[in-house]
Amino acid sequence: MDNYIVSARKYRPTTFNSVVGQRSLTTTLKNAIASGKLAHAYLFCGPRGVGKTTCARIFAKTINCLSPTADGEACNQCESCVAFNEQRSFNIHELDAASNNSVDDIRSLIEQVRIPPQIGKYKVYIIDEVHMLSQAAFNAFLKTLEEPPHHAIFILATTEKHKILPTILSRCQIYDFSRITIKDTVEHLQYVASRENVTAEPEALNILAQKADGGMRDALSIFDQVVSFTGGNVTYKAVIENLNVLDYEYYFRLTDSILANNVTEGLLILNEILSKGFDGNNVITGIASHFRDLLLCKDPKTAELFEVGASIRERYIETAKKCSNEFLYKAIDIVNESDLNYRLSRNKRLLSDLTIIRLCQLSSPQTGSEDQKKKQVIEPIFSKQETKTAPASSSQQTQVQAPLQQRQSQPVVIKTSTPSHNAQTASKATTAPTKPAGIGGLGVSISDFGQKKDDVVENIQTNTETLNERFSPLQLINEWKAYADAITEEHHLKNTMLNCLPSLIENTLFEVVVNNPVQEQRLTENSIDILNVLKSKLRNTQLKMQIRISEDNEKKLAFTPAEKFNLMMEENESLRRLKDEFGLELS
Repeated sequence: MDNYIVSARKYRPTTFNSVVGQRSLTTTLKNAIASGKLAHAYLFCGPRGVGKTTCARIFAKTINCLSPTADGEACNQCESCVAFNEQRSFNIHELDAASNNSVDDIRSLIEQVRIPPQIGKYKVYIIDEVHMLSQAAFNAFLKTLEEPPHHAIFILATTEKHKILPTILSRCQIYDFSRITIKDTVEHLQYVASRENVTAEPEALNILAQKADGGMRDALSIFDQVVSFTGGNVTYKAVIENLNVLDYEYYFRLTDSILANNVTEGLLILNEILSKGFDGNNVITGIASHFRDLLLCKDPKTAELFEVGASIRERYIETAKKCSNEFLYKAIDIVNESDLNYRLSRNKRLLSDLTIIRLCQLSSPQTGSEDQKKKQVIEPIFSKQETKTAPASSSQQTQVQAPLQQRQSQPVVIKTSTPSHNAQTASKATTAPTKPAGIGGLGVSISDFGQKKDDVVENIQTNTETLNERFSPLQLINEWKAYADAITEEHHLKNTMLNCLPSLIENTLFEVVVNNPVQEQRLTENSIDILNVLKSKLRNTQLKMQIRISEDNEKKLAFTPAEKFNLMMEENESLRRLKDEFGLELS
C-alpha cells in the first residue's frame, strides 16, 4: 500500500520513443539534438496532459547525457542520467510559475543562470505554467531570455499560449502539442492493463479514452478509478455505470422509435434517461453526436473517422442504412437548434420533450419539406381557367360544380397534393348536402363533407336569387378600395389591394394584375370574401375575378387624373358636354 504509485506517474514516459501521440515533435527534438542545433529557448504549448513537461524533462536529460544512443535517446547509465533519474541533478531546474510569478522570483532565477553546470553541457530551466507570470516578471525576464549564457536553455510550458506576451513568443521556438487521439489512448491503456494484469474490454477502454478528451494523464487517472471499482475486470457496463456515461443502447432505441414515428416510445425512453440523473442538455448533445456518427457511417470512407470499438461501429453502420441523408440532416439541425435554446429555456423539460416529438415527426408520412407540400387552396375557377394560361392536369385539380339548371352556384377549384383521392373527392362533392346558412348576406353556405389526411373539400352554394345590375369600372375600383380600407389586421392584403387595382374586361369579369406570387396567393386565399362583398355592393351575382402575375413584373400604378376623368365621363354624359362646350383640356 505504501509503495503504490498511480499509473499517470508510474508509466510516465522516460524516452522520446515512449511518448504517446506526439511523434512529429519528438522526431524534431531528436534531430535537433543529433545535429547539435539547439535553440536557447523553447515554448511547449497545448492542452493538459499531452506530454509538455514530460518532453521537456526527456529533452533536458538527453542533451546532458554523456553517451547517448545511436537513435538519439539518453543512455540512462551515465552519471548525468543517473542523477536525473534519482531527482538529484543540479543541471535541471523546474519552476512553477503559478506560485513563483513575482519579479523577485525571476531575479532569483536570473542569478542562478550565471552559474555553469558541474556535470554535462547545459543547465536547463523548465518553467511550467509560464502564462501565470506577472507583467513585471515577464519584462524582467525578457533580456535574459533573449541573450542567455551559452550553457543555459529555457523551456517554457503553458496551456494558454494566447496569454503570453508577443515579445516572449518571438524569442522562443514554439512547439504546439496536439490532443492524443482515441486510438493512441486505447493502445496505451491496453499496454498499461497488460502490465498491471487487468482484463479490459476494448469498448470500455474506448469510453475511457473519450472521457479523457485527448489527455493521457486524465485517461490513466480514470483507468485507475475504474480498476478500483471493478477489481481488475474492466467491462463496458461497469465503466458507464461508474463514470455515469449514457449507454449507446439508449441512442439506438431512440433512433428506432424516431424512425417508427413512435412519439410515445420516444418520450418514455427520454424519461427513463432523465430519471437516471442525466442532464437534459447532455442528452440533447449526445443525441446530436449520435446522429452525426450515423451520418459518418453512411459512407465507408467517413466511417473511419468514427473512433469506437469494432462491434459498436458495426451497429452504427447497420443503423445508418435505415436512415436517409435528408433525415439525418434535418435531425441534426433540430437537435442543434434545441441545444442553442436550452440555456435560455425556462421549461427545459418541455424543450427536451418537444425535441423528441419533432424528431419523431420527421419520419411521419404526413410531414415533409415545404416545397413538397402544397397547401389546400380554394379559389374561383375563373381565376385560373379564364386567363388562357396552361391548364392544370386532372391529377392536380378537381372541379366541383352544382347543376346550373336548378341554382346558380359558386364553382371552385380544389388543389391537392394527393392525386389518389381525387376520384373519391369528386364523387363526394357532387352528392354533398346543402345547408341554408348564409354568409355576407348572399346566402353562401359552406358544407364540410369529408376529410382524409390533408384533403379538405368544401362545397360553396348560393341561393336562387340572381342579381345582374350593370356597373362602371370606377364603381368597381371604388368598392375595391373601400374593402381594402376596411381591413385592419391583414396589412399585407390591404397593401396588395391598394397597389393592384382591378380592371374590367367584360361585363362581369375583371382582372387583377399582381407583381409576384406572394400577392397572388394573398388575393387567391381571400378571393371568396372579396367577391361576396363586391357582388353585394355592385348588386351583380355574376361577378367573376381572375388574377395573374405581370410578365415583366411592372408595378400596377394608380389611374392618372385624365384616366379618372374619362371613366367619370362614361358614367355621366353631362361631364362630356361640359368639357366640349368650354373646350377643357386635362394636363
